[in-house]
Amino acid sequence: MTTCSPIDDGPRACPGGLSRAFAFLGKRWNGMILGTLAQGPAGFAELARALPGISESVLSDRLGELARVDLVSRTVREGPPLGVSYQLTGRGAALLPALDELARWADENLPAGRC
Repeated sequence: MTTCSPIDDGPRACPGGLSRAFAFLGKRWNGMILGTLAQGPAGFAELARALPGISESVLSDRLGELARVDLVSRTVREGPPLGVSYQLTGRGAALLPALDELARWADENLPAGRC
């Protein structure tokens, strides 16, 4: 298990991978978008409804970020009407066990309504 812990006889250091993971997943909405897409593919409007408080521009930005790092794929459906759906890629789905564990930990250790 990789955690932030002292290195033998050296200074404390947090592993680079953990720092990168929290810098990316800790960015507001990224983890919640991934968690929402765990339920299956969704269109933009459906995601916006599932994430109260997110603006359309932020949702668009975050989906673009998630697609650039290959955690989410974007599929254009030919119309009419034309549609776009988003779904987790294999790399995105690989994050689900970690997200499930974080959610379980939060349910057990963080007071509700404190986000």
